[in-house]
Amino acid sequence: MKIWNKEEIIARFDADRAIRMIEMGFIAYSRKAVLVPPIQNFFFQAANGDCCVKSAYVDGADTFAVKVSAGFYNNPAVGLPTNSGLVMIFSAKTGEPVGLLQDGGWLTSVRTAIAGQLAARVLAPRKVRGIGIIGTGDQARFQLEYLKPVTTCRDVHAWGPNAGQAARFADDMSAQGFSVHLHGTPELVARNANLIVTATPSREALLKSEWISDGAHITAVGADGHGKQELDPQIVARASVIVVDSIEQCSKYGEISHALSAGLIQQHALRELGDVLAQSGRARDDSNAAQLTVADLTGVAVQDAQIADSVVSQVA
Repeated sequence: MKIWNKEEIIARFDADRAIRMIEMGFIAYSRKAVLVPPIQNFFFQAANGDCCVKSAYVDGADTFAVKVSAGFYNNPAVGLPTNSGLVMIFSAKTGEPVGLLQDGGWLTSVRTAIAGQLAARVLAPRKVRGIGIIGTGDQARFQLEYLKPVTTCRDVHAWGPNAGQAARFADDMSAQGFSVHLHGTPELVARNANLIVTATPSREALLKSEWISDGAHITAVGADGHGKQELDPQIVARASVIVVDSIEQCSKYGEISHALSAGLIQQHALRELGDVLAQSGRARDDSNAAQLTVADLTGVAVQDAQIADSVVSQVA
């Protein structure tokens, strides 16, 4: 069994290859060509942490993957990273373990950002006047970095609950060519942006519907487990187009589940990202400048299988 550490994974990583493979994974998922067992979720309230175990197999692949990913949100206060985890790769022919990727949660962060990029590709306004980022942790950084190919806008409005972390976020992303404006409230972020990404572990709505302008797009990635929420359900109710990574999963938790349970939308209004990508088009009506769109990304195990395979299946 080959074991890769984080440094080896990053050195070997090909972002373009990973993006292509994750896009194909979403398409396969929506075509029911993926085996995805139920997710195991843990929530450690006393430690402000959570953990999930996800696994997937794409029809015809040589391997399947099992991923363990943890987020403990008090860790930075004691000098530890928020995220950790690993991915195990097994032969789909013999069941033998063939690889262990000790990525420390890095692959999970990147695959989530790639999903955000794919959602923005099909849903973001053609003209982005400002990018809004709710949250200033690792995932917020990855989301912003992976939006670069989607839009030429570099004007960023951000809010995070930790002032010190927010300041570091501003410094680091400014060094990457963004003009970062930190705000004291999520409202000011929403009012200054029409492409918004929410990337926090919040368990209550951070954005209200009245703050969101017509014509905006929101990609919500933080509510990846039961009890989490970043959006006022009325935002989802207003949306003309709602794209999800998994209809089954998002109906149980995530932003969409709150709107469904409140009777504000019906499940038939949802479109899966894989279906949209398969059509090689846009889910947004670019002739309708007032259209509000939402993407709810709760994280699907096929992303983990594909990004892991993008690393281990490269020709040496």
